Amino acid sequence: MAQQTRRRGARLWRVANPDGRRDTGQIGLLILGLFSIVALLVVGAIDVTAAQLARMRILDAADAIALDAADSLEEASAYGHGVQDAVALSDASVLAAASDHLSRTPLPTGLIRWTLVDGTGTPDGRTAVVRLQGQAQLPITGGILGALGGSVTITVESRARAPLQ
Repeated sequence: MAQQTRRRGARLWRVANPDGRRDTGQIGLLILGLFSIVALLVVGAIDVTAAQLARMRILDAADAIALDAADSLEEASAYGHGVQDAVALSDASVLAAASDHLSRTPLPTGLIRWTLVDGTGTPDGRTAVVRLQGQAQLPITGGILGALGGSVTITVESRARAPLQ
């Protein structure tokens, strides 16, 4: 009975593989390829999450700086023209308050450096606009990007107004 089963299995194999060649271990390459794809997805997910967390930390700091800068009264305008419906601001007062606040704020985890960039000021004399740019530190591919001369730079903008009632 066992002999008959073996012959039947051999015949079935010949029908399924008519030219008689046997598999030569190509499953190893398939497993290696799938492992590489999974590893790239994991590395990408970790680094994208780190960049998003760095962005949120920069945005939180920009919000706090903008709120502080919105209270920086431009004295010459306030004393010369009076107080209107919001605190009178100037580009210089917003930039000075923002720089002072940024110098007192410790650099959050996941960032290499940050700085105020062009656009920080006031467009209308009542709204404080803070543009903050930071360089994120990626945990896995950060070293590779640094060696290639690149980095992940994040720029955020926050606005605040101090209305008077």
